[in-house]
Amino acid sequence: MQSALDWNDLRLVLAIAREESLSGAARRLGVTHSTVFRRLGAIEAAIGTRLFERFRDGYSPTPAGEMAAISAARLEDEVLALERKLSGQDLRPSGVVRITTTDTLGVVLMRHLPAMRAAHPEIQPEIVISNTMANLTRREAEIAIRPTPAPSELLIGRRIAEIAHAVYGSRSYLARRDRKELTAHDWIGLDDALAGTVIAGWMRANLHAARIACRVDALPALRDAAAAGLGLALLPCYVGDLVPQLRRLTPKALAEPRSALWLLTHDDLKRTARIRATLDFLARALASERALFEGKRAAAR
Repeated sequence: MQSALDWNDLRLVLAIAREESLSGAARRLGVTHSTVFRRLGAIEAAIGTRLFERFRDGYSPTPAGEMAAISAARLEDEVLALERKLSGQDLRPSGVVRITTTDTLGVVLMRHLPAMRAAHPEIQPEIVISNTMANLTRREAEIAIRPTPAPSELLIGRRIAEIAHAVYGSRSYLARRDRKELTAHDWIGLDDALAGTVIAGWMRANLHAARIACRVDALPALRDAAAAGLGLALLPCYVGDLVPQLRRLTPKALAEPRSALWLLTHDDLKRTARIRATLDFLARALASERALFEGKRAAAR
């Protein structure tokens, strides 16, 4: 090659290879579709080699494109590792901290952010609400607050509390359906987006013969469908206990399923002042909600 590829060229090639489309690569890189199209053409012209085959349903790398994408992925890992190590040298508790959490835990987190801002005014939290685990090794986030029985071995973290679950129904539904057997009730089911959750696992094990009134793809929708009276729902107690329209079918939380609340980061970031300060604050704040997470704070209704 007479013209050397720079890192931005390789990032673009890697993004197209991963997304298999120009539009997907544009979203990943935060640029326009036309920019990706133009830059790919310029890269291929500069090196004199076609990197992707164009098909009606997307882009597929040629052997040269596969080689370039593999090298780009290797370089990306090295660059991200260097960024984490350099970030770990920061001694000031200031700057942006990117925190990812779920839609339901985000409600709990927001209650504590004003106190965090008061305690650390130079730290600016960026909150990413997503039910998929952000890749902390790729700096998609620096801290994750997640409900999981067991986090990735690649991460370090603190186990904040147990997460208990209970069966909930609306007052109106339970008033007209007083049957005791779980399978005699209408239930709100989960679609494939939540198939890997502990709630879905419990439902498969215990409700294979139950009637499913509707299916939803997010826990807020599961909560809202139960509150509307469509049927029963298995919910984390920190979700169900805060809804006035809902009542537990039994006073105590279920022994199963069980999960846990974890506060996670990457090992390379734990010594960064802003990350350490944020972790310490969040650990205390979330631990103060332990009774809610463990189903011991059900409101008397």
